[in-house]
Amino acid sequence: MPRLGFRDTVAVVKILVLGGSVFLSRAVAADAVARGHDVTCANRGSSGSVPEGATVVRWDRSEPAPADLAATSYDAVVDVARVPSWVRSAVATWPGAHWVFVSTVNVYPDPHPAYGTPATSPLREPLTEDVDPSSSPEAYGRMKVAGEDLVRAGAASATVVRPGLIVGPEDPTGRFSYWPARLADGGAALAGGSPGDRLQVIDARDLAAWIVTCAEQHTTGDFDGVGEVLAAGELLARVAEGVGATPDLVWVPQEALEEQGVEPWAGPGSLPLWLPRPLYDGMASHDPTPSYAAGLVSRPVAETARDTLAWLRATPDAVVTGMSRDREAAVLAAWHAR
Repeated sequence: MPRLGFRDTVAVVKILVLGGSVFLSRAVAADAVARGHDVTCANRGSSGSVPEGATVVRWDRSEPAPADLAATSYDAVVDVARVPSWVRSAVATWPGAHWVFVSTVNVYPDPHPAYGTPATSPLREPLTEDVDPSSSPEAYGRMKVAGEDLVRAGAASATVVRPGLIVGPEDPTGRFSYWPARLADGGAALAGGSPGDRLQVIDARDLAAWIVTCAEQHTTGDFDGVGEVLAAGELLARVAEGVGATPDLVWVPQEALEEQGVEPWAGPGSLPLWLPRPLYDGMASHDPTPSYAAGLVSRPVAETARDTLAWLRATPDAVVTGMSRDREAAVLAAWHAR
């Protein structure tokens, strides 16, 4: 699907990005600035800089909004907040704006149906109180459900976007970044589960561009911010293609990985992107068709992998999570010994 020429046809939009200094929200601000929009980023100033061309206002969202910021009208607000109180106060401050609320696929309980859509997938019960969002995926997802409800009830109009795994350059989690780095190194690489397990990723730059389009057009509705569903073997083959490598993947079954104490998904010592099945089949295989129909355009995984590796090589302190090469070798040795 070709990307539409919104930059040439849409009037300047006054956009408030709540954040704007890290990964997705920064990519949103950068895309909006590139389109010629009037962009303000409101954040604490502790996580990095905002894109050149955006105005920055310092705001700790545990406090009331600064008077000048609160008195300014915006055509659209983009919010990535995790806790309900932040969403509640912000919507009350700018109720006349179109809101694009960045939620998460964690709003769906596990297990949930493969190839589900917002129209077909049940939600967790909302959690309206603030708790530490890192306490559990369930609490995080339930607070996001509450945030969605607040936005729909209080804003003039709203887009709710529920991303899956967001990847690409500047990713602070290092989950996807593990794979371009690992496959570029060559040699036999540990892969988890089955090559037929379903996975999907979305490049932050593509998700950001779509969010800006939703802000421009005042798109309404709930959407999953996800890319094409791919078999795990195919996804890793495309990563290898992007980094100019020939993959040599050793697929170790879930039971053997669990016996070796390998952690799934993310974190030190984990095997990134491997998910226990069948519990998480649905989490990694949402139907992207409704989002594509609403304007989302996703680039090839190989391009994302290429750009991620370039960023890693240019950024020595970039986060790459996952097990060490020594730990990988030990797991592979144990598997071959079986």
